[in-house]
Amino acid sequence: MSMPNAGQNPGMDPDTFEQFHGQLTHYVRERLIPAEDDVIAANAIPADLLDEMRQMGLFGLTMPEEYGGAGMNISQYITSIHTVSYAMPAFRSTISINLGMVCSAIKNAGTAEQKDEWLPRLAAGEIASFGLTEPGSGSDSAAMATTAVRSGNGYVLNGTKRYITNAPFAKMALIMARTSKETLAKNAHVSAFLVPLDTPGITRGKSDKKMGQSGSHIGDIIMDDVHVPGDALLGGEEGKGFAIAMQSLDNGRLSVGAAATAYARRILDTATRYATERKAFGEPIAQFQLIQAMLADSQAEIYASECMMRDAIAKADRGEKILMEAASFKMFASEMCGRVADRCVQIHGGAGYLAEYAAERFFRDSRIYRIYEGTTQIMQLVIAKQMLRDFASGAQA
Repeated sequence: MSMPNAGQNPGMDPDTFEQFHGQLTHYVRERLIPAEDDVIAANAIPADLLDEMRQMGLFGLTMPEEYGGAGMNISQYITSIHTVSYAMPAFRSTISINLGMVCSAIKNAGTAEQKDEWLPRLAAGEIASFGLTEPGSGSDSAAMATTAVRSGNGYVLNGTKRYITNAPFAKMALIMARTSKETLAKNAHVSAFLVPLDTPGITRGKSDKKMGQSGSHIGDIIMDDVHVPGDALLGGEEGKGFAIAMQSLDNGRLSVGAAATAYARRILDTATRYATERKAFGEPIAQFQLIQAMLADSQAEIYASECMMRDAIAKADRGEKILMEAASFKMFASEMCGRVADRCVQIHGGAGYLAEYAAERFFRDSRIYRIYEGTTQIMQLVIAKQMLRDFASGAQA
């Protein structure tokens, strides 16, 4: 058995993780899926269910053990996200910001004091948000308008963040803001700040109405002369914010890819069950070859996505760079999930267009996977640029 590289996270004990994973699988099937109708009706996860998720440690999977977390490595974390994501997306959406981008940023770049303050709180289930996107900018950091201006020993933040997951009820946010009026090389004009969302000057927009994903919430975070202390600056160093955000995006893309892959499996299971129960011309429609073709195409694509996931997370655990693998997996899995959802509606026929059947919400829920954590088009650019960099370095060697 190979030993992990220096600084590489060996993760939970394999036997302990296997036991946890079995419990999590049971919990998803026996508690989360039966609660979906209640989540849809209230457009919120019930408080008692959120408390159960906290008690299970689902908000602290990636936090180091010394801060109250489970200390999972990347493959264990993504496997757990995959398991949770067989249920409706709201459950993953609520825990994923804690586990992914915010935890990663604090672990990799935070000061000792910032880790001591924030990681135990996140592990215990204080819900976080990640504030990068704005009304006029997303992937384009040069257009970022939110500013952080020095004031005494601290900073004053002004600006609006848009489409922010968990913003309506989160306790804190990792906010990206300009600390330089000029747009600098390597995005050094952007810094990251750890901001409690009850800080004076912060208001939150109402929860946005969305196409799908009931029970998950996005909204605006509006900052009007928000004073934060100097120790709110992540890592105590200006100009590192965008780099920190990008470093954490690989894991975020793995999470979205895993979610899309698991949801596609749920969708295919539903379509298969319907095809065996629905009869036409005196026999189950599953006996018709054109229905079988849609089922088979879906199975093959899900299998391909599962293989991509296993390969990417194994490389990540070995400490390899996975920018291209994470982007490829996220792009393929999210597009694949949309195709599987479309086939599910088609297999259901007219029933697939009715809200009475799950196929209709599967179709709406799946659409966002192709947009957040980088759109398919951004993923294409990421992949192609890395390909060309690799080619150039190989050609020059």
